[in-house]
Amino acid sequence: MQVVHWLPRAELPFAALSRPELFVELEPLVEAPTAVAEARPAAEPVARPAERAKIEVPRPSPIQRAESKPAVVAEEAPAPVKAVQVPPPRFALQLLRAGRCLVLVELPTGEAFQSRDPAYLLLKDMLRAAGLPDSPQIVGEPVRWPLLVRGNLDQGPDAARDFVQGFVQARREEGECACLWLIGLPAVRFAGEANAESYNRELQVEGLGSAWALPGLELLMDEPQRKADTWQAMRRLMARWKSNDE
Repeated sequence: MQVVHWLPRAELPFAALSRPELFVELEPLVEAPTAVAEARPAAEPVARPAERAKIEVPRPSPIQRAESKPAVVAEEAPAPVKAVQVPPPRFALQLLRAGRCLVLVELPTGEAFQSRDPAYLLLKDMLRAAGLPDSPQIVGEPVRWPLLVRGNLDQGPDAARDFVQGFVQARREEGECACLWLIGLPAVRFAGEANAESYNRELQVEGLGSAWALPGLELLMDEPQRKADTWQAMRRLMARWKSNDE
C-alpha cells in the first residue's frame, strides 16, 4: 500500500511511543488556479464620467446693476423746421402798348430800351410783321425785381408773380387788350405762370385773359432758327388783334 507514515487518531493503549518528528504539522497544500481562472481577464474598472467643471458666473451686485442700466433719455420735442429761404428772382420787365396788344417784354440789360438797341430794333420788326404799330407806347415804369435791396419783405417767386400779375391787370383795365405778349422767360413765368416749354403757345391766364408766350429778344438773336417757329405761331394768332376793317 506504500504507506510511509501512519498516525492513529487516538492514543492506543499499550502502544510504543511515537517519534516526535512525526507530530510536526505539515503545511496545507495550496491548489493551483485552474486554466479557466487564468484565462479570464481581470475585471476592468468602470470609468466614471468626468464631472463638468462648474463655472462660477459672477453676479453683479445691486449697485452694479443700477449702474449698468442705460440712462433714460428724455424725449426732446422735434426742432421746428425752418422754412428754406429762396433767394428772390432778379429780372426787369417793361410793359408797352402796341395797338390792341399789350407787350410785357424782358429788358435784356435791365435798363430801358434805347432807340438803337439791337433788341429794340428786333421788337419793332416783330410788331411790324404782326400788323401792329412798330413804335409802341411805354406804359409805366419798368418792373425791377427785387423791389428792395434790404428788409424783411417777402420777395420770393410767389411774391414776384403776384406783383407782376397785379401790375399788368391794373394796366390792362385802362384800355382794350386783345392779346398780351409775354416776351422772355421772366415775363412768361411771373405773368403767365408757365415756363420755357410754353414758348410760341397761347395761354389763358386768370385775370389777364389770352396771352402769347415768346422767347426773349436776346435768345431770338442768339438762335435765329427760333424765329421760324415764332413767325408760324404769329400767323395763327394774328386774327386776334387785327381789326375787322383791316
